[in-house]
Amino acid sequence: MDFSLSAPLRELQHLTRRFIADEIVPMERDPRQSPHGPSDALRHELVAKGRRAGLLSPHVGPRFGGMGLDHRAKAIVFEEAGYSPLGPLALNIAAPDEGNMHLLEAVASPAQQERWLRPLAAGETRSCFCMTEPAPGAGSDPGMLQTTAVRDGEHFVIDGRKWFITGADGAAFAIIMARLPDGRATMFLADMDSPGITIERTMDTLDSCFPGGHGVVRFDGLRVPASGILGELGEGFKYAQVRLSPARLTHCMRWLGAARRAHDTALAYARSRHAFGKPLGQHEAVGFGLADNEMDLHVARLAIWHTAWVLDQGQLGLTESSMCKVIASEAIWRVVDRCVQFLGGQGVTGETIVAKIFADVRAFRIYDGPSEVHRWSLAKRILKGVAPE
Repeated sequence: MDFSLSAPLRELQHLTRRFIADEIVPMERDPRQSPHGPSDALRHELVAKGRRAGLLSPHVGPRFGGMGLDHRAKAIVFEEAGYSPLGPLALNIAAPDEGNMHLLEAVASPAQQERWLRPLAAGETRSCFCMTEPAPGAGSDPGMLQTTAVRDGEHFVIDGRKWFITGADGAAFAIIMARLPDGRATMFLADMDSPGITIERTMDTLDSCFPGGHGVVRFDGLRVPASGILGELGEGFKYAQVRLSPARLTHCMRWLGAARRAHDTALAYARSRHAFGKPLGQHEAVGFGLADNEMDLHVARLAIWHTAWVLDQGQLGLTESSMCKVIASEAIWRVVDRCVQFLGGQGVTGETIVAKIFADVRAFRIYDGPSEVHRWSLAKRILKGVAPE
């Protein structure tokens, strides 16, 4: 594995870094942000900036207006975008849209791609992915899926309830996971203004970086034509892995940039703030913590790059993405938590960006599978002797 950056990729890294620093960071205190995320007006303004910079939807193929970057190139660009909470929105690579674009490009029919993927890749619309359900439905165990889809002539009638649906409020369409009467899971596409879809409420959560927040969505007799089936009937769980394996990795990429931002902020403070006769950073408790930050950032980046390399070899990389997700999410959490500590009182206020990063990043150890579930899955593979070398 060659981790060196080619000249074009290094140029793209510098271009993205300058764009985030010059165009996006100054917008971080824009008042069009709420506990449930940036407003759509702010998102559209950010997208316009990304489009003018030639950086919009770099993960999507050129056919749909993107740059068609491979996973290793995405690792560089997504980290730079994640340096600001608004960066992924400006590049149109924020969750859940980024993962949904990947899934639609890989699985959707040409007609579905024109109807739903093209405007999504252009940053004109948002989307949501409806998988997680309240108890006793699907959560960490997708096999507990309760939402049903029953054929009625040329339509399927969907009934059920979902929650923690990121971006539901304001989304143009949804990808819905439901089970057929024979128990097989299937994905369906539906416009969010369709009769039978109700957003019950938006949940109050620690994070505030996703437009539309996290919603509770109910399906009451939602009629979806057969043309709204995403992929093949009964293949929903397979397609979920097509989406989730790279989506876990891109989460790691973006949050690595956020952790680097927190570290840079704490480092500047440790150099300038004096206590007990010298700069904070010269006290071993802080200096050693900064060193631990550098090591955690380094290990997380190597895990991301290695997993990106595996995916670029054409492998699904489920085990690698699980390991990377745990390694990166926990390393990133340690970095940001230390930064709060180093900043003292400022670390728990809005005086710096770190408190927001802290609140946003905590959920990363839960999103796309809690660390405990990934460890459990890896342990089963280890005991069977099928863990990667």
